[in-house]
Amino acid sequence: MYIPESFKEENPERLAALIRDNSFGMLITAPEGIPFITHLPFLLDPSAGKHGKLLGHMARANPQWRHFAPDTEVLAVFQGPHAYISPSWYLAPNVPTWNYAVAHARGIPRLIEDPAELDALVERLTQHHESEMPSPYQSEHADALRAKLLDMIVGFEIEITGLQGKFKLSQNRSQEEQRSVIEGLNQADNPIAAAVAKLMSGT
Repeated sequence: MYIPESFKEENPERLAALIRDNSFGMLITAPEGIPFITHLPFLLDPSAGKHGKLLGHMARANPQWRHFAPDTEVLAVFQGPHAYISPSWYLAPNVPTWNYAVAHARGIPRLIEDPAELDALVERLTQHHESEMPSPYQSEHADALRAKLLDMIVGFEIEITGLQGKFKLSQNRSQEEQRSVIEGLNQADNPIAAAVAKLMSGT
C-alpha cells in the first residue's frame, strides 16, 4: 500500500483497535496471479506473535481456502471510517479530498479442519459477538444443527507477520485547518463522518 510518511500509522494499539472495531474485512489471495476476495468477519487474537493472529471461517464450497499454502501469504484488509473532505473547510482555496483509516495484515494461513478445534473456533467467534447482545444466544440450544453446519465450513488462523496502517487524517494541514475539518465533519450529521472526526481528535 502506498503510504506517505505523514499518514503512516505504526501504533500497535491503534491498529488493533481499528481491526477490532471494523472486523468485517476482506481476505485476498492471488492464485496464478488472479486476485480473489472473500468478505468475512474476523476475530483478532493479540496473544500470538508480534502482531497477533486473525481467526475466521468460510464456506467449504468457497474455493479460496484451497489457495492456502505453507509458503504463500494472504492479505486481510480492514477499512475504518472514511469521509469526504470539502475544500470549503480549509482556510485557503484547495481541492476536495477524502480522509480515512485502513489496516493491511499479511500472514500465512493455517487451516482448521479438526472437528473439535473447529467447534471451539465457532464457539469463540459466537461468544465474542453475542457478548454485546442484550439477550445472548445460547449455542447449546442448536447442537444438532451446529454439528451439521460444521461439515459445511473450514476454519483458519493467520498469524500476522506484517501489519501496515494508513490513517489519512489531514496531518499535512495546519492545526487550525485540522480543527476546521473536524468541525465540518461533526456538523455533517453522519455517524461515519463523526467517527473520522473522532480519529482526528485522537479520542
